[in-house]
Amino acid sequence: MVRTVGSDGAKTEENIRRAAIALIARDGFKAVTLREIATAVGIQAGSIYRYFPSKDALLYEILREHMTQLLDAWAEAAPAGVAPERELHAFVAFHIRYHMGKRDEIFISNMELRGLADTHRGEIFALRRQYETMLADIIARGQAAGRFRPGDALVMAFAILAMLTGIFTWYSDDGKLSLSELSDLYIAMVDGGLAPD
Repeated sequence: MVRTVGSDGAKTEENIRRAAIALIARDGFKAVTLREIATAVGIQAGSIYRYFPSKDALLYEILREHMTQLLDAWAEAAPAGVAPERELHAFVAFHIRYHMGKRDEIFISNMELRGLADTHRGEIFALRRQYETMLADIIARGQAAGRFRPGDALVMAFAILAMLTGIFTWYSDDGKLSLSELSDLYIAMVDGGLAPD
């Protein structure tokens, strides 16, 4: 098999990422081979090494890209100078909206991190902790203002993120709730969980 006529390096690299994400989400990281990824892209297996030195490096790049894009997107979307409740609502709505089209990336991020070599795992954990801490900081500000119940803000953030991320295992566009209605429902549940006694 030969490289597609007219393709360029950046496009091929992105096609490799896209194919890898789809195959890893479907079959699992350990089961997927570089040859399968190459076949899906339409290139020779050895050509992948021009872009990624190993399958582990490819997984690392997928996870790193997912987390850095998520952090950048929230930094851009986060409202400035608003009450903690409004910032929390914006975070919940953002998390749901941003991830809705990235179910494969979410699955890989949550299930395949164990497949990553130790040399890269710490960096991905650090990026995840940045995102978790952003939510924890919102909660802590609300607690300091007496608007949210007291408690460990980071643990609360973990619980909220687990609840929000779980949506993507069952939500269907054909379901009875629109994405906007679902977001409103989850905002109300988060509000209820953080309401002071």
